[in-house]
Amino acid sequence: MLNSELIIKDAILQVAKNMVVAAKTAPKGRGIDNLATMIVDAPTIKLISEKMILIGTKTKQDFFIRDARNILHAPYMVFFGSYIKPLELDKCGLCGFKNCNEKKKKPNVPCVFNTGDLGIAIGSAVSIAANARVDNRVMFSAGQAVKSMGLMGKGVKIIYGIPLSATSKNPFFDRIP
Repeated sequence: MLNSELIIKDAILQVAKNMVVAAKTAPKGRGIDNLATMIVDAPTIKLISEKMILIGTKTKQDFFIRDARNILHAPYMVFFGSYIKPLELDKCGLCGFKNCNEKKKKPNVPCVFNTGDLGIAIGSAVSIAANARVDNRVMFSAGQAVKSMGLMGKGVKIIYGIPLSATSKNPFFDRIP
């Protein structure tokens, strides 16, 4: 016999895996994949929540603390990040520099394709969760905590986290205290 709690938890993990696949297969500029992904479970979510509270307290940004409490309702979270690497386009300049060689002199400034591709990947991923009726929310705050913890590696510079849940109320929008 399987109880509904176990069924839901297993289903959410499968949705998280499918989100990673959707993000990986999302279109990318010049076909270059600068995407990093990670799925974490409850023990790691607790550590991320604690880091979010520290960041929120230190920077006086209450939404970090609110989000830190909300993610504790998620059995799994998916993180999507991007490396900062220009696509070597001859005439682009969308990043504000003349060309990719000029942009390379500022290695921490993202190429617009890095952030654009990340956004498209996240959009593909959350559509998988929505189609599976799994509650989710894209969180900058969780991504900042993971970045500061180095969980996705030093090269991943832009990170967003997406907590997943399947309950009567979406804890990431309804904001369960």
